[in-house]
Amino acid sequence: MRIRAIFFLLLILSFTSCDNEEGAQSAVLSQVLAFYSDFQLDEVIACAASKENDNSTSYIYYYPIPGATNIQYFETDSVDLISDNYNNYYEVKLPEENVFGGYLKRFVRSGDEEVYCIVTFQVDGKFHKSNPIRLKNRTKPTEYSSTVAIDQTQSLMPLFSWEDGQFLDTAIYFQVLSDANNDFISGTYTTEKSFQYYKLSNVVLDINRTVPQDLILNQQYNFSMLAVSLDNWVNLVIETPFIAQ
Repeated sequence: MRIRAIFFLLLILSFTSCDNEEGAQSAVLSQVLAFYSDFQLDEVIACAASKENDNSTSYIYYYPIPGATNIQYFETDSVDLISDNYNNYYEVKLPEENVFGGYLKRFVRSGDEEVYCIVTFQVDGKFHKSNPIRLKNRTKPTEYSSTVAIDQTQSLMPLFSWEDGQFLDTAIYFQVLSDANNDFISGTYTTEKSFQYYKLSNVVLDINRTVPQDLILNQQYNFSMLAVSLDNWVNLVIETPFIAQ
């Protein structure tokens, strides 16, 4: 693995040796995939949203598996290119931010042009790659809301339910519970517009590494929900605090 790490560094240096030249592009995704061709290919959970009231800023969210290294962001020049042709993707260096205390992360992209993008990283002898994400910050800016029904009839097991916003092509819903400091407690996906903490009866994907903690009576928590379309664009973000009852 040490030899491979050295070769990887040399590969990246060769891709970026012309970075000082105006218009030069960095690593091409197809070349990176070829370099890792003997690794098992796995997925990256990722999606993207426009910033609230700012269509010139996009957030590319991803779940970094513990131990992930060589995390890279790639994008195309436009959305007119074929999204699964990896020759069309080149690496772009973007600032990163922690989300939910670092359990998730996001790249912060400036610019209102719409492109396809992909996130990759390496961990435990596997090369992880997200599906193409279609940025729609101009044509379909993400809607933000705090409207969610919270039924706390069953003590400390709140049932959250919501409705779609103006865009009706959502394929899956991502729910996060966090504490008063917005640190991660639980993350789940459903195809239904509801989730009860902590029941898995309608959960189709669970990103929790351990069973989440029980809620504490009268403590404040936060509920977040991202409604994600098939092309991994976030149609709607719901965020609201609540007091556990």
